[in-house]
Amino acid sequence: MPLASLFRRNRHRETALRLYQSIVDQARLPAFFTDFGVPDTFDGRFELVALHGFLVLNRLKAEGEKAAELAQELFDVMFTDFDRSLREMGVGDLGVGRHIKTMAQGFYGRIGAYEAGLQAEDAAPLAEALRRNLYGTVSPVESDIEGMAAYLRRCAAIVAAQPGAGLAAGKVTFAAAPGVPQ
Repeated sequence: MPLASLFRRNRHRETALRLYQSIVDQARLPAFFTDFGVPDTFDGRFELVALHGFLVLNRLKAEGEKAAELAQELFDVMFTDFDRSLREMGVGDLGVGRHIKTMAQGFYGRIGAYEAGLQAEDAAPLAEALRRNLYGTVSPVESDIEGMAAYLRRCAAIVAAQPGAGLAAGKVTFAAAPGVPQ
């Protein structure tokens, strides 16, 4: 890698930051915690960011090579923020790398589970993916899982229908949170 490339500003950085801010804003909607039993903890917040991040990254993947750099930058922005959050929580420098590696591996697993769940004709794979990940630290009621699965399907359809040019400009729209009128 040439030395100049280390100092070159990534042309997708601002776009990725705007997309990530939209992901975080959606993931922080109170309805997820108050109406659908997602734990309001570091784990629960991570899971909601991961779920919404998956939706955007999945949509970018559909754009092929032309969106690959933006997708990578969005991933990097997400995990830089996770790193910052861990440090704010008091995780030491030596432990942050290990935690981030575990989170990244978990995120890749979630991508596969959510993709498979959304593609399945049966509702069970998506419900199981949500139970294992989004609700992994609590015992959810079935109606919460069903509500989140319906939300995730609506959201995936809405994000998939958005033009690639909008995403390339840093704009993404999600479905209304479960229980919130459209």
